[in-house]
Amino acid sequence: MDIEQRRILRSEIPGPASKALHSRRQQVVSNGVGALLPVYIESANGAIMRDADGNQFIDLGSGIGVVTIGHTNPGVVSAVQKQADHFTHTLFTVTPYEPYVRAAELLTKNMKGDFPKKAAFFVTGAEALENVVKIARLATGRNEIAVFDHAYHGRTNLTMAMNFKRHPYGTNYGPLATSVTHAPMSYPLRDPEGMTGEEAALRAINYLEKRVGADQLACVIIEPIQGEGGFIIPAEGFLATLGRWAKENGILMVSDEVQSGMARTGKWFACEYEEGFQPDLVTVAKGIAGGMPVSAVVGRADIMDMNHPGGLGGTFGGSPTAVAAAVAVMEQFEDGPWLNRAMEIGEIMQEKLDAMVSRYPFLAEHRGRGAMQALEVVQPGTLNPDAPLTEEILKACYQQGVIPLSAGTYGNVIRMLPPLAISNALLLEALAVLDSVCSDVAASKGMLSASSVE
Repeated sequence: MDIEQRRILRSEIPGPASKALHSRRQQVVSNGVGALLPVYIESANGAIMRDADGNQFIDLGSGIGVVTIGHTNPGVVSAVQKQADHFTHTLFTVTPYEPYVRAAELLTKNMKGDFPKKAAFFVTGAEALENVVKIARLATGRNEIAVFDHAYHGRTNLTMAMNFKRHPYGTNYGPLATSVTHAPMSYPLRDPEGMTGEEAALRAINYLEKRVGADQLACVIIEPIQGEGGFIIPAEGFLATLGRWAKENGILMVSDEVQSGMARTGKWFACEYEEGFQPDLVTVAKGIAGGMPVSAVVGRADIMDMNHPGGLGGTFGGSPTAVAAAVAVMEQFEDGPWLNRAMEIGEIMQEKLDAMVSRYPFLAEHRGRGAMQALEVVQPGTLNPDAPLTEEILKACYQQGVIPLSAGTYGNVIRMLPPLAISNALLLEALAVLDSVCSDVAASKGMLSASSVE
């Protein structure tokens, strides 16, 4: 697939063909399956998606971080085609195959930590989280798990209970799983001024010790950069302090890298940014396989091997085509410029987004690492979240052929996860559209000062 890498608007958004498809959808697809932007994609390549009306969008979402390596990456497409020519399915736990083993070799090799590692593959991020809890409970003989404010982990019964924001993911779907405790997260923008990462960690530790007891906890699960929570990066020292406390108390430390991992931030895993922090187990999904559905738990071999045969797995866990795609992605991460490219994208975005924060009073801050960047939208002069304004900005971007995403507990974060295959020119064009939209919004609401206009 070779699509010209440029933004093209041929019709209104959505156009007539997409509207017709959406009408068909409404007749047969559950309303519970939402539709943020009902443009129906027919093809995609690199950082461009083309819809049924011929409109071409700059994708700043990457399928919420899935096609990190770019849409229809040639290596991924070739690997899937080759594997499909041989066989599409057996079952690894019945008659295994080499790509699963190769994917595990690559994943264990690139997880940091001076200890032997092993991996197991599943299908979705939520499934990886379900399994990491099973693994931790078996390994420790304890039941309780700790997660954090603003966290998002999935839509299964257990992961809905692990999410901080109940609506819409868990609304009216209870009763949900028990033995889950939410601890205070380090949120530098909203924490008391001057609070260090260590102080924020001690706040969380004190809460957990009083609320549930350290000797009851099987694991502490944390996203080193929260995804759906709004790309919150904890203050330096937060993760390391938590990790030391966990180790001292026989609690397993789990880094949920479903959204932040696999080169997204310029490293294999975002937890690598915190000096002195070493998780026992890591969950991955999304960007590991270029769009094919696969997830994994990787970590200490002694812990992974405590599971009895048949305790881990599933009919489609580590399917042949999915792990073949994962091998293609991870080999490119090892051999290619992708990690450096994530850092380059981050530098470009940081400069532009910081300038926007200084210009528009409704942008409280920009934050992120590598190709994982966000803006938090507030009512000017306060930290009060402004979800309606966030939605207004996003909808205006969509109308101009650029697709960022929303996030945040309060629905007031604009998140951007561009494919690493995006060109500088296309990235700058997308950011210019976002800047222009913010300028129009600010002008319409009388928020532009003379210095902002200049």
